[in-house]
Amino acid sequence: MLGVKEIEEIIPHRHPFLLLDCIEELEPGVRAVGYKAVTFHEDFFRGHFPQEPVMPGVLIVEALAQAGAVAILSMPENKGKVAYFGAINNAKFKKKVVPGDKLKLECEIIKQKGPVGVGKATATVDGKVAVAAELTFMIG
Repeated sequence: MLGVKEIEEIIPHRHPFLLLDCIEELEPGVRAVGYKAVTFHEDFFRGHFPQEPVMPGVLIVEALAQAGAVAILSMPENKGKVAYFGAINNAKFKKKVVPGDKLKLECEIIKQKGPVGVGKATATVDGKVAVAAELTFMIG
């Protein structure tokens, strides 16, 4: 298992934008499974939405991308590089993510050619899909 310090050695994100608490499974270049404990104290809940706090879908997609970045940037040849978004395709938002949820973030790298690749990403809460998307990345 990788904690925040080990994740920070792989990807450049830092608090408050690091959206991974841990990585439970990692196959470099293949897949990563991580978690984000969603608490009421997240900065974004102050404005999204004060009467009914909901984690913004774009931040769930970002958390998925960070899990994918851990998978691809943990390869020795990508050490010290950055993975950038190239595209977000077929994103489906199926369930609200609220304070108290434990968000499971899975990203499997399904294609890669040179510095460009695609990850199949799924975020779940208690086994129910919250977000699913296909994420294209570019390594720079």
